[in-house]
Amino acid sequence: MVSLCGMDLVGASFLKEKTRNRWCCFDHRRRQHQCTQTETNIGQETTRGNFSDMASCCCKISPIIPIFVFFLLVSSSICPVYSSETGNLHANNQTFQSEEELQKLKIIREHLKKINKPAVKTIQSPNGDIIDCVLLLHQPAFDHPQLNGQKTLDPPERPSGHNPNEMAAENFQLWSMSGESCPEGTIPIRRTTEPDMLRAGSVRRFGRKPRRRVRRDSTSNGHEHAVGYVSGEQYYGAKASINMWAPRVSNQNEFSLSQMWIISGSFGDDLNTIEAGWQISPELYGDNYPRFFTYWTSDAYQATGCYNLLCSGFVQTNNRIAIGAAISPTSSYNGGQFDISLLVWKDPKHGNWWLEIGSGILVGYWPSFLFTHLRDHASMVQFGGEIVNSRSGGFHTSTEMGSGHFAGEGFGKASYFRNLQVVDWDNNLIPLANLRLLADHPNCYDIRGGINRVWGNYFYYGGPGRNVRCP
Repeated sequence: MVSLCGMDLVGASFLKEKTRNRWCCFDHRRRQHQCTQTETNIGQETTRGNFSDMASCCCKISPIIPIFVFFLLVSSSICPVYSSETGNLHANNQTFQSEEELQKLKIIREHLKKINKPAVKTIQSPNGDIIDCVLLLHQPAFDHPQLNGQKTLDPPERPSGHNPNEMAAENFQLWSMSGESCPEGTIPIRRTTEPDMLRAGSVRRFGRKPRRRVRRDSTSNGHEHAVGYVSGEQYYGAKASINMWAPRVSNQNEFSLSQMWIISGSFGDDLNTIEAGWQISPELYGDNYPRFFTYWTSDAYQATGCYNLLCSGFVQTNNRIAIGAAISPTSSYNGGQFDISLLVWKDPKHGNWWLEIGSGILVGYWPSFLFTHLRDHASMVQFGGEIVNSRSGGFHTSTEMGSGHFAGEGFGKASYFRNLQVVDWDNNLIPLANLRLLADHPNCYDIRGGINRVWGNYFYYGGPGRNVRCP
């Protein structure tokens, strides 16, 4: 409290009244009445004793002594009042903040109860994730009014031309490598924690992408892309094999992803998308592991949709794949290369959009009623990478896309998409026609494509972000 008193006395002046040898302190800000009272008290004290001569003598010899005495008196009288007021204010602020924090925690815990369903079995993943085995009909999707009381649908007819002889997908996630699995009739769900939600900007926006205008020719929203896309036809699905890496993400507010987009509507408020791939998002997951993810929206990321199973939407049917769980293994520079096949297509019978991964493993479906334009078909299909550039410190981010290396380095060094296909109106998988390539910041992340007999339509993409050509 000494420093507070010293601050309170700044601007005070000491005046000596020659006729009485008395000292008075005037604080120009707030304490004149206290100083006046102090002067009176000093005067009274000096007249009560028989030491007036000694006092006069002391004053003549050293005027510092009465100043010092006065300072002690003022300090003892002023400081307690000041510290009491400050302490009360600090306590009130603490109480207010505590109440605010408690209310926030209460809202978070209520939301966690809503999305973390009761578990039949719990599995601890090596990377720290907790995987809950939840009864199939208790998953978040069935909180939706149009699904409440319904059952999951039977597997749909797969597109003709589909060859499911791909890498087995059951063991591409860390949690399943322990040999533990979820029982039949349940699905594995990554448990959401309080720290997960506290990292989000708000409880309402948790699990959602930031609101933004989604235009592939826009560079003003901090999102940067290197993508291949087709448009101008009616599309009923898409398939690709995606190379898996673990790119560096520079800070918590950024992400790096590689995915497929199934798109319909204009690039305005009515945009519908279905998305699947892998991503690194420290804000969403609290670490830098690459993770398998899904997403959907029917209004350009405004009020509908979410990642994974964080809202009522995607219906999971598989007990071996945990959406949002960490992926392993990943590719290494000049080393082993790993990719995984993803297929999204519209069931001709019921109109729902199904997701398959790896060697014919159905993950689940997006009910058609979630969408407006996608109830019918897609008008664009897009493949590739996306990052967020927050320009921390005024420079372009060093967050990597893909492998973190440019497309020109080729196989084993640059990340790729291969065997790109779309599903036509008659549920046939067909090669792409007129694939267009776009990199909106080619000095930071670029893309190069081609066609061959083994990989069909393919491209390499990505980059390191900040470099001499990308300041």
